[in-house]
Amino acid sequence: MAIAAVLPPRDVSTKLNYYAPVGEEAPFQYLYDPPAGSPKHNLGSEAHPVVVHDARGREDEYDLSLDTSGFRFLEHTSVEKDFTDEEKITTVYYKEIEELLKKEVGAKRVFIFDHTIRRAPNSELTPVRGAPRGPVERVHVDQTFQASIARVHHHLGADADRLLKSRFRLINVWRPIGNPVADKPLAVSDWRTLDTEHDLVTVRYIYPDREGGTFGVRYNPNHRWYYLSNQTPDEVTLIKCYDSEVDRARLTPHSAFFDSSSPKDAPRRESIEVRALVFDSE
Repeated sequence: MAIAAVLPPRDVSTKLNYYAPVGEEAPFQYLYDPPAGSPKHNLGSEAHPVVVHDARGREDEYDLSLDTSGFRFLEHTSVEKDFTDEEKITTVYYKEIEELLKKEVGAKRVFIFDHTIRRAPNSELTPVRGAPRGPVERVHVDQTFQASIARVHHHLGADADRLLKSRFRLINVWRPIGNPVADKPLAVSDWRTLDTEHDLVTVRYIYPDREGGTFGVRYNPNHRWYYLSNQTPDEVTLIKCYDSEVDRARLTPHSAFFDSSSPKDAPRRESIEVRALVFDSE
């Protein structure tokens, strides 16, 4: 069911930052202080003009769903409002998201492995963990195919091989905090317009004790972008980062973007994203 259209659709002309190579070495990023003489990362970017289409009230028209486009907008109210209490987030909110995913995507088992709070560095609210992290203004996918499967082994150990025999998805559940989003909304790209062989670039994520990976994304003029205008804290975006089924949408590039028509005094965007391993078996 489409989310109600409360205002006329408002498409936005903007620019998105796509991947650009730096040097000859394969792309990497250290998630800790790198060895002496090594840069933190070698990721470049180049801005390209795009139109981000307003999906509010038009989800059916555009045929947007997790299995067609790779993302979905849903109405969902949480008892959590400020997201400043770590314990409440990992107990109360995680439980809400587990139940949401079981209901909306038919999951039998859900394991949430992390979350990220995004607030402006000058936010008056005490950050939940470490320094505040702002919106990511770079087109990316949270996990590579290989890294998604590795997450299952890393977090679920002895159950991993059994769980991976059934359908497995990695889904990011994104929600605004505090106010409707006017500053740096979230754009999501339609899987059907992606050329996976050309567009996806594996970026090594180097941790102190292991390696993971994300996808950078090369510019492709065929990409079609969407957002939900004035998205409220009672509306979430489900972003598919991996699907073991190959005959449907398998992932969704996404990025924050600048909307020049947003009010200059609009509240700085705050949001929470929760990443979950989602299985069709228990």
